[in-house]
Amino acid sequence: MGTRNQRAKGSDMDIKGGSALIVGGAGGFGAATTRRLAQAGAHVVIADMGEDKGRALAEELGGSAEFVKTDVLDEDSVGAAVAAANAKGPLRACVVVHGGPAAGARIINRDGKRYPFEIFRRTVDLFLNGTFHVLSQAAEAMAGTEPLADNQRGVIITTASIAGFEGQVGQSDYSAAKGGVIGLTLTAARDLAPHGVRVMCIAPGTFLTPAYRLSAEEAQAKWGPMVPNPKRMGDPDEYAQLAAHIVANDFLNGATIRIDGAQRFGLK
Repeated sequence: MGTRNQRAKGSDMDIKGGSALIVGGAGGFGAATTRRLAQAGAHVVIADMGEDKGRALAEELGGSAEFVKTDVLDEDSVGAAVAAANAKGPLRACVVVHGGPAAGARIINRDGKRYPFEIFRRTVDLFLNGTFHVLSQAAEAMAGTEPLADNQRGVIITTASIAGFEGQVGQSDYSAAKGGVIGLTLTAARDLAPHGVRVMCIAPGTFLTPAYRLSAEEAQAKWGPMVPNPKRMGDPDEYAQLAAHIVANDFLNGATIRIDGAQRFGLK
């Protein structure tokens, strides 16, 4: 262990000249992260199902980005996105931040009817299995690249939710899926350590993204007062800023970071 004056000095990962894969890259969190990593010098592949938004963002960023239509539950689709990124330079960062429908209901409703298993399974497939699907393929690609300092080859950042810690009424499927993503983080980091691949997870609270389907004013009025400090919803660029820092800081590994303004979900 180093002393105060004799600390081992690490070297942060420089993503310039490498590539980044942002799965869900056309959405709120994803677009902000795409812009941040492109600004840091990476060639970014925007992997998303939303073609119009994805292509528009790629056009905005010019030669720094490209769009690849991607279905996280399709092996060939994910493989094509990973290959596209790795072809533009060694894959150094993968951020998994895709969204999707999460219906949500009580396990037993007021009429005594149970929540359909097929809907539960679909949510878990999308958010947990889809995350693992991307993580495993990205890790395989990273493991085949030339290492940087300290044997570092890349970092994979997954996205959970504070609902993975304290799910609200009617969130059994979403909370289970996001809790699974949180639980995957340390094990994946340990599995991939010999290959120099780090794994981190970000768990956002309430952020102002298109998922709320409200105007900015309506969403802030409804959700902002629930955040202790600052008393507002998060901005997607605050997520992106954290993701960019995780990419750069080699000693962040195997942990889930909440970004929620000290918010804790209540019963409802």
